[in-house]
Amino acid sequence: MAQRLLITGGSGYLGRRLVRRVAAAWPGEWRYTTFSADPLGLPQAVRLDVRDAAAVARLVASFAPDAIVHTAGSNTTPDMATVIVAGTRAVAAAAARAGARLVHLSTDVLLGGDRAPYDESAAPAPVKAYGRAKATAEALALAHPNAVAVRTSLIYGLQEMDNGTAWMAAALRDGQPVTLFTNQRRNPVWVETLVSACLELLDLPYRGVLNVAGQQTLSRAAFALRLLDWWGVSERATLTLAEDHSGRWPVNCALDVSLAARLLRTALPGVDDVLAAASEQSSTPSRQDAQTQ
Repeated sequence: MAQRLLITGGSGYLGRRLVRRVAAAWPGEWRYTTFSADPLGLPQAVRLDVRDAAAVARLVASFAPDAIVHTAGSNTTPDMATVIVAGTRAVAAAAARAGARLVHLSTDVLLGGDRAPYDESAAPAPVKAYGRAKATAEALALAHPNAVAVRTSLIYGLQEMDNGTAWMAAALRDGQPVTLFTNQRRNPVWVETLVSACLELLDLPYRGVLNVAGQQTLSRAAFALRLLDWWGVSERATLTLAEDHSGRWPVNCALDVSLAARLLRTALPGVDDVLAAASEQSSTPSRQDAQTQ
């Protein structure tokens, strides 16, 4: 069982929730990395630029983790491709030298979007720079002999607004145009589901690609409208629905999550099930308060 855990990207949306969960219950030693701001401010934080292979190697060698969850790198990072590719190369190499289990966060948008639903055997066919970078990173991670690449989808939470929903809400409140696509299909995943799955995978022998996402496939438009309703965003005057024929994003990235459903104890609820369960809980925090957390 893993006792010493390192989390990269601890200031990101998923990373923050992972760190909070680990801080509450992890039985051993652990650290998390941040690049600039650290909204959590915990003593286990380590400042690290994952692009710096020597710095990554020093940290991993000195801390000697049994397992690493690599979340650093997103499509909002200015130096996106370098952070994703060079960062994963450095982390995977250091993990291999340390003999550490590696759980690498990948994405459904490295897929082509024209042959859904996709199981774990699907070869990457990215149509966007972010997808190309993540496809390269996934291959680098899987070169490590004890790695699992978690292909996941749109990550959302109900206590902290995700970045995409926050952008939409701000734009709509400012009267800016927002277009939601009705033909882009994904499997949104509750952040609590993804955190549980990543931690469970630390001690499972599974290696290779694993699809971990919600079992419900929704269009981007349907998903966005559900979350805008949840957060009480009523401004809709500048919102339009349309099909995306630009070719800039893969259209249908629906994932087959049947393998993960068999392998994991962690349930993979869809958006409607998560929202229904949360609505029934009288202890659910105020959504307006949660937006300011």
